[in-house]
Amino acid sequence: MAFLGLVPSEHSSGATIRRGGITKAGNALARRALIEGAWTYRMQARVSRKLHDRNERLPQAIRDIAWKAQVRLCARYRRLSAAGKPKVIVTTAIAREMVGFLWAITRQVQLGPAA
Repeated sequence: MAFLGLVPSEHSSGATIRRGGITKAGNALARRALIEGAWTYRMQARVSRKLHDRNERLPQAIRDIAWKAQVRLCARYRRLSAAGKPKVIVTTAIAREMVGFLWAITRQVQLGPAA
């Protein structure tokens, strides 16, 4: 998340902690792709027929992580929007959390299906 610049900046001194906007460090194109992808979580969690057919080739562990991400991020988007947060801030928060799920999928692929 920090590598892609999707974490808040921080100015701290002693016991005082001040957090600012996202750092925007790292690859701007990757960050933009993640933000664009995060906009899709405005809709209800579902798997279209086309996506279902494409996902059949993936291992079950990866499909489970992806579905968990879909459900969680859709609910989080609705919850943050209902709390009155601006849509761009909600989308950035969703993109940040989406990176965590991508990291989990990457670890699953590296460890292999036996782990």
